[in-house]
Amino acid sequence: MPADSEHHLARLGERDAWVFDLDNTLYPAECDLFAEIDQRMTDFVSRFLHLPRDEARATQKKYYAKYGTTLNGLMSMHGMDPMDFLAHVHEIDLSPLPRTPELGIAIKALPGKKYVYTNGSRRHAARVTEYMGLADVFDGHFAIEDSDYTPKPNQSSYDAFLERFPLVPHRAVFFEDLARNLAPAHTMGFATVLVTSDKDWSHEPIEARPAGHGDDQLPHIDYVTRDLTAFLQSITA
Repeated sequence: MPADSEHHLARLGERDAWVFDLDNTLYPAECDLFAEIDQRMTDFVSRFLHLPRDEARATQKKYYAKYGTTLNGLMSMHGMDPMDFLAHVHEIDLSPLPRTPELGIAIKALPGKKYVYTNGSRRHAARVTEYMGLADVFDGHFAIEDSDYTPKPNQSSYDAFLERFPLVPHRAVFFEDLARNLAPAHTMGFATVLVTSDKDWSHEPIEARPAGHGDDQLPHIDYVTRDLTAFLQSITA
């Protein structure tokens, strides 16, 4: 957080729109939900490209780093229809997720509108928020289908989000676990909050790892928190 944290958090409370990434942001990365998604992506890439599993995984990670999502890489390089991919990779066991009534109360207490903005699918966003008890907290979801399958951090994705939900970036706050996804948001005027964890992401491409060492010093990061609920509670305290 900025040095004068109480002053700055009080100023955040004057904003009237709140945009939350989904995976590893609304729930702790230590839940390791992405591990199952990750494995299912590898399975899909292996079958779709007729590759051995080790080659499929290398291709999956290469596309993730270069194109923002494995999905976008497969569409760009191989003309893949996205629907089968999304249906397969997000049909996961949600039992590692916490039920978080305190988080729901903290989000509801924020002034103005609240949105989920994810590179995942609509169904994935709906399943996760419902399971966590957050289904009635948000005023809208924006998923990968809503940006014509163009993921964050591509600028066209943020533009499509603002077409759907015409909020004013200078009056809004953007929460993410990926520092690179906060760069366009910061340029647009959002206050940016990086949600970090102690999870080891060294197996992911360095260009696309969730909040890593030194990310909190990047100029487009306004705030950093390891505890989203406590951070939100401090805004409205």
